[in-house]
Amino acid sequence: MLKSFLYHNLIEAGCDEAGRGCLAGPVVAAAVILPKHFKHAILNDSKKLSAKQRAFLKDEIMDSAIAWKVAFVDNNEIDEMNILRASIKAMHIAVEGLDKEPQFLLIDGNRFYPYKNLGHKTIIKGDGIYFSIAAASVLAKTFRDEFMEKINNEYPEYGWDKNKGYPTSFHRAALLKYGITPYHRRSFNLFDTQLKIDF
Repeated sequence: MLKSFLYHNLIEAGCDEAGRGCLAGPVVAAAVILPKHFKHAILNDSKKLSAKQRAFLKDEIMDSAIAWKVAFVDNNEIDEMNILRASIKAMHIAVEGLDKEPQFLLIDGNRFYPYKNLGHKTIIKGDGIYFSIAAASVLAKTFRDEFMEKINNEYPEYGWDKNKGYPTSFHRAALLKYGITPYHRRSFNLFDTQLKIDF
């Protein structure tokens, strides 16, 4: 069972992102404020959940949360500012968009730039420790996956409905065969020179 809060007397928002290591598509962040004593038997780090569990939890989180927001930073901005800055920018946008103002931020990972005058704590693998970060991880992951499935209709050759833009061997092979799309991150190492393909 994860923890419900760090500070019982503060309104806390959990923040996480999805898609940082992808070759294509946006980085997506979410911020979630849950009721103070929120508990859930299944909710955990989104990577430990099945797609079916995440889809079920997405609706439950949106219904249960005091406030939630999801934010996208696209591949062009990622190329302009680098993936770390883009990830943190997405978190800032998500926090900014919350209907209720938090007093403290719980951030998954080990890097964050302060947002306004809010206190924050970075927590490595925080999505497996605090419910609010786990909830943010589920929303970021499900919203991003849905986006990748949608743009897969434009470029089905890359298998984004399955790999979601991550650097799988299938995705790398498609890049060698078909080239890059407007959704690819040009600042990333898109072409794995170790990969050989027969045309």
